[in-house]
Amino acid sequence: MKTQQNYFKQKSHFVFSMFLCLFYFFFAIAQKSKTVKEAIPLDSIRLSDPAILADKKTNMYYMTGTGGRLWKSKDLKLWSGPYDIAKTDPNSWMGPKPMIWAAELHLYKNKYYYFATFTNQKKIIDTVDGISIERRASHVLVSDKAEGPYTPMKDAIYLPANKPTLDGTFWVDKNGKPYMIYCYEWLQNGNGTMEKIELKPDLSGSIGEGKLLFKASDSPWSREKDKNGNDKPNKVTDGPYLFHTGSGRLGMIWTSWIYDVYTQGVAYSKSGTLDGPWIQEKDPITPPNFGHGMLFKTFEGKWLMSVHSHKKVGDKTVRIPKLFEVDLSGDKLVVGKPYLP
Repeated sequence: MKTQQNYFKQKSHFVFSMFLCLFYFFFAIAQKSKTVKEAIPLDSIRLSDPAILADKKTNMYYMTGTGGRLWKSKDLKLWSGPYDIAKTDPNSWMGPKPMIWAAELHLYKNKYYYFATFTNQKKIIDTVDGISIERRASHVLVSDKAEGPYTPMKDAIYLPANKPTLDGTFWVDKNGKPYMIYCYEWLQNGNGTMEKIELKPDLSGSIGEGKLLFKASDSPWSREKDKNGNDKPNKVTDGPYLFHTGSGRLGMIWTSWIYDVYTQGVAYSKSGTLDGPWIQEKDPITPPNFGHGMLFKTFEGKWLMSVHSHKKVGDKTVRIPKLFEVDLSGDKLVVGKPYLP
């Protein structure tokens, strides 16, 4: 019996990963069938990996995430949506109906960019320990308007076809060069990593190869059990997002697990650049069951963090966007109380 229990513990992350794939698949189907709704409260929206762009050009907040759809609001309180904004190429490696995870919108040089993870479930790139790994990669689309539509640019791929990557985000380092920061998934490497790759000046493709920033096992707070029930660092890296503190310090929020609880931590670059070294804070920065965060400033000048939490509704677990107040004025990011628009 103990051997069986250890086996299931060892496979728990794989099972959860497969659950997420199914969740995102059926979520995407459900989203496709939805009509646009008006005046929807934030806590009534079901959305994973919420990312909010405060667009001063239109004086509107745009929220994206998993599912390839967009919500918009003038006050963060009531939202309209979902709108279909991602127009991928059906003849590309993504296929006609890719799964879309963790989309973010970024304004850069008067254009809007859609950083997201795309998965083609019909293409298998590797098999590790009997587990088939689908082709999944971070990619960038572009639009002249915040509300899209977002379409492909020049390069067909940004990251190697034989590596599963996810949760790409955007950063311009102090050298003025644009980068994508992304996760190399633990399913293939056994110890998820955070990596960077330089982007072309117009973000239409990548330059060179990805470089390691840190590993999941570097975290002192994320934990799991090995096959013998012993405590060890968790293998998952998820949801990077970079920021500067008031003192100019470069930080990165990112998410992993404390056993079966989704949790977010933070790391700071000792050099002040992407090359680090990245020093992990000892403790998480959010309460349990909150993760995949990003930061934005309201039109009134208040810094907020958007995250999602898991909630049991009947026999289903749903993901709900949440907002927290954030203080960036000092040397560290400090997460405050929940923000209720």
